[in-house]
Amino acid sequence: MDRPTPSWRNTTHDWARTVDADHLSYVRDDSATFTPGGLRHLILEVVAYAADEAESRGAGRCVVTLHADGSVSVADNGRGTDTRYDADGRPIKKPVMATKDLRFFDHPEAQSLPDGHPRRGMSVVAALSEWLVHTNRRAGGAWVQRYAHGVPTTGLTPTEDDGTTGTTVHFHAPQLLCGTGELTESELASFVAAWPHLTVEVGDHRTS
Repeated sequence: MDRPTPSWRNTTHDWARTVDADHLSYVRDDSATFTPGGLRHLILEVVAYAADEAESRGAGRCVVTLHADGSVSVADNGRGTDTRYDADGRPIKKPVMATKDLRFFDHPEAQSLPDGHPRRGMSVVAALSEWLVHTNRRAGGAWVQRYAHGVPTTGLTPTEDDGTTGTTVHFHAPQLLCGTGELTESELASFVAAWPHLTVEVGDHRTS
């Protein structure tokens, strides 16, 4: 599903391509490096984007939900992922899931997450997830896209505009559910408190 895109200025990601298969494969082949602490680290990778948005706007909120099937969703009330239109009027979303974050991935000293490990970007979460669903609500439209190990399995599918903006990232990385220590609601809450502009609610819907 990779295709050329218009020559837009790169900030956090390279607009010139929609999928970087080599990058995704590299992450999957060295998953231990990119998941220190297991699932909790991937959650922090996602919440970091909500924190970026909250800081740029002065405040924001998100909800982290631990689902009964082992999946996790992070929903925020930001502006949504940057989505633009090409010359034919087709929406193109900034390729945050399937390409590297230019700020962090090759520069692990650039920023640490609250667990003390380097921030690498959302593509790490996507690459290591069996499935990931990204719901993106912007002022100009709303779309859903599904991925398998970082590779889009659908295009941008329009969804009902409910009058809100923000993103929801719902992902499942079953290989990280075991052997990384118990993931608790209170532990997550203590980690995300490190972002002062972001109000975070954590909900644990797993069965005991």
